[in-house]
Amino acid sequence: MVDPTPAAAGAAGAGPGAQGAPPTGTTPATAPTQNRGFQAAGLQQVGMAVKLLESALAKVGATSPIGDAVMKALNGLAKHIPPGTVSPAGEQNEIQNMAMRNVQQQGQVAAMRGAGGGGGPPGAGAGAG
Repeated sequence: MVDPTPAAAGAAGAGPGAQGAPPTGTTPATAPTQNRGFQAAGLQQVGMAVKLLESALAKVGATSPIGDAVMKALNGLAKHIPPGTVSPAGEQNEIQNMAMRNVQQQGQVAAMRGAGGGGGPPGAGAGAG
């Protein structure tokens, strides 16, 4: 009788997935599809950011160090935003969404403060000082 060597025993016990291939059934049959609505909303938000940066550039000046950084950001973003991406109605909708999120966040902050969380800096209580 011949004893199998460890290498031969390992090769004999190796299954079909032992050579670095992913196990069967772990890869999706199709790739996930992008949500076009989210993509359009994201483009609109970036378009609004471009408008905001353009407005800020007029105030800080294009020749200042911060103006140079804003110009670089605008040049990088503008080539990905087609003209007409931000419509007046879309801009108004986004402003309303931002206002609603702001109100929600203010309510959450107020609730946290009321529950004793986030009052002030650590050690700034009544006994400090």
